[in-house]
Amino acid sequence: MLPTEVPQSHPGPSVLLLLQLLLPPTSAFFPNIWSLLAAPGSITHQDLTEEAALNVTLQLFLERPPPGRPPLRLEDFLGRTLLADDLFAAYFGPGSPSRRFRAALGEVSRANAAQDFLPTSRNDPDLHFDAERLDQGRAQLVGALRETLVATRALDHTLARQRLGAALHALQDFYSHSNWVELGEQQPHPHLLWPRQELQNLAQVADPTCSDCEALSCPGNWLGFTLLTSGYFGTHPPKPPGKCSHGGHFDLSSSQPPRGGINKDSTSPGFSPHHMLHLQAAKLALLASIQAFGLLRSRLGDRDFSRLLDITPASSLSFVLDTTGSMGEEINAAKIQARHIVEQRRGSPMEPIHYVLVPFHDPGFGPVFTTSDPDSFWQQLNEIHALGGGDEPEMCLSALQLALLHTPPLSDIFVFTDASPKDAFLTNQVESLTQERRCRVTFLVTEDTSRVQGRARREILSPLRFEPYKAVALASGGEVIFTKDQHIGDVAAIVGDSMAALLQTQLLVEVTGLGSQANPGDPQLHFSHVILRGVPDGAELGRVPLEPVGPPERGLLAASLPPTLLSTPRPFSLELIGQDGAGRRLHRAAPQPSTVVPVLLELSAPSGFLAPGSKVPLSLRIASFSGPQNLDLRTSVNPSFSLTSNLSRAHLELNESVWGRLWLEVPDSAAPDSVVMVTVTAAGREDSPVPPTHAFLRLLVLAPAPQDQLATPTGSSDPTLTTATPAFSPFTLVTQGRAGAGLVGSPWWGTVGGLLLLRGLASW
Repeated sequence: MLPTEVPQSHPGPSVLLLLQLLLPPTSAFFPNIWSLLAAPGSITHQDLTEEAALNVTLQLFLERPPPGRPPLRLEDFLGRTLLADDLFAAYFGPGSPSRRFRAALGEVSRANAAQDFLPTSRNDPDLHFDAERLDQGRAQLVGALRETLVATRALDHTLARQRLGAALHALQDFYSHSNWVELGEQQPHPHLLWPRQELQNLAQVADPTCSDCEALSCPGNWLGFTLLTSGYFGTHPPKPPGKCSHGGHFDLSSSQPPRGGINKDSTSPGFSPHHMLHLQAAKLALLASIQAFGLLRSRLGDRDFSRLLDITPASSLSFVLDTTGSMGEEINAAKIQARHIVEQRRGSPMEPIHYVLVPFHDPGFGPVFTTSDPDSFWQQLNEIHALGGGDEPEMCLSALQLALLHTPPLSDIFVFTDASPKDAFLTNQVESLTQERRCRVTFLVTEDTSRVQGRARREILSPLRFEPYKAVALASGGEVIFTKDQHIGDVAAIVGDSMAALLQTQLLVEVTGLGSQANPGDPQLHFSHVILRGVPDGAELGRVPLEPVGPPERGLLAASLPPTLLSTPRPFSLELIGQDGAGRRLHRAAPQPSTVVPVLLELSAPSGFLAPGSKVPLSLRIASFSGPQNLDLRTSVNPSFSLTSNLSRAHLELNESVWGRLWLEVPDSAAPDSVVMVTVTAAGREDSPVPPTHAFLRLLVLAPAPQDQLATPTGSSDPTLTTATPAFSPFTLVTQGRAGAGLVGSPWWGTVGGLLLLRGLASW
């Protein structure tokens, strides 16, 4: 539950100086990591997003009793901290993993927080309900929700979660940045999510809204009128005379009369002049977020809404199959295992939620086949046969890359082949994509140098030709298994089993999955330290102590990592060590290895969707955390639209950043409701051996909607956001939720200057 009282926080000068180094020149409800420093006890964007999602998930579970299990009871959850693991255990059965749900919710939360960091969004008043641009803000909010619906139906759930996070950020900002709370309102704005209704009683440019306030805390600076307004931030647009500022240390407009501000982002008067109303604003933002999730559920239906948030303990099943003539045994083994999984898990909570199939040979690969219907998947797989010959190597990594782009995060991908990759130049890019998607790749290779039939051997082949497979498997947490044709059936059974420097760098760990059933008097769990081990040899690289951070119920722990632990480019794993209340040893290991990325790429686009026939500017930021660096930059786009850049190489010193601009041209022939993937790769030149780093940006092509398309009366057949009145069941807020995201990560995995970038981190 939201706390009823939060102590005032008054950071001293040294803390404020530190925060000025850490925080971007904008603010909203704080991201979690900053609230620990700036205003302990503040409700953050992540808190609001996770709590809203957990409440709506509980509502879904209450309304749809689990098959074969007793229905859930609301009273069993009242007065408790709502945890994803507890919800899944109650609904799907004890031990049912919530990892996919927590990861999906982490994507939404990170996209939410990123609105305050990305250069294309952080200073746009329309995306934060600033500068009295309330109609424009509502249009952006509804547009982002519409894009969430379209992307979900296009099965690009990563893009859908990114747009959902952006929408929730704007929605939550309305209650912190406007004077809705000051007007005495006790419920969310009734028309904010329904564009058919006009926003009423808006302050006009000539209406004065605030008086001068030279103190940090400004409880009386609002003039007390009944018109709806919001504060101005910075200098764009400039604040007219008599208008309220956003306020706080980073708002340049707050030094111009009338001084002060009205934001309620935090409990700290140094950042929020109306800090005394923070809890009221957070409560309304939470209720509004629940409304937004409920609206999406009503428009998508429970099946697609559950896929949007991965509300299932099951994972997806993806096969990448070599279809050349020598692969008959391997294809039959894949069919047997797929049939076994489908039949064994049909109708159970562990039935795969998504199926992907990508064939390849030489010189082609694809097309990709995706479905949620196990019978359609089996039919498609059953039609694949080994045809033709072809010299080794084959287009394996291209097919794997295609599978990764269409496979939900936290899934297993199985590659069946007897050939090395012809497209080994894709190794680094595929490695990064496995970590961005957090998918585990396992290669089943039936390489047999004595075989002469089926696949021609025109030259002596290097024993190192399978190294790209080993690199990809290592980066993803998978493995490469070599076997013979006659053993492939037994080996393929693992498919079924597998389905089951300015400042010190800070590692932030969030402990999840321990439940909330313990009695208050029981001894507390204690986690003492983290061990870093080299991969694959397991050699200990070092260990650092952990300290609890924030309220105990959050389960947050922090460790300061010395530079010596971050100077090696080799992969490493993380192990969490502690004791339970009885003194027994606790040991948790991250499922994927991590690496320190010396270069950060941030690729962003303007808000909104791509329209056919448009030319869209993209922003690229390159930051170096170990220097100097000499980098070559490469860009690509799928499908092959025109993409130009003003930056092809860069030189960066330690802690230096450079900016670039790209222009993406969307042809008139671009298919509506399709997804575009832009990739930027930075690689060190010969004098600067930096491993390649990649940035991926998904964008949605969407035909512009007619003016009234989003406001069709209830009962219309239009599947977009059309309702003029709420289309979800009333639901009472149950309690505070903590979904958890394992190691708290992107877009901040440390501190400026000593930023720790860990590729491949997954929930523990």
